[in-house]
Amino acid sequence: MDSFSAPSSGSSSQMSTEDFMDQLKTQLAQAYAEEFLETVRGKCFEKCITKPGSSLSGSESSCISRCVDRYIEATGIVSRALFSSPR
Repeated sequence: MDSFSAPSSGSSSQMSTEDFMDQLKTQLAQAYAEEFLETVRGKCFEKCITKPGSSLSGSESSCISRCVDRYIEATGIVSRALFSSPR
């Protein structure tokens, strides 16, 4: 069964449109979160980690923290702009 199929219980019951939309929203949110984390991880690592080692220096740790905070803030701004725009 793929992730978009209704669970089958032996009967021919169909998933309601509302249930389908809820499932789709959940899957999209999960995919977005995974993509966001991967982007932040890659971009912030590339920007902040100058000498990879077994631990972060103080400046690397501060840089990572600021970088992640900026990505979260920017994502919030973009999301609010997208979802508050007239349809």
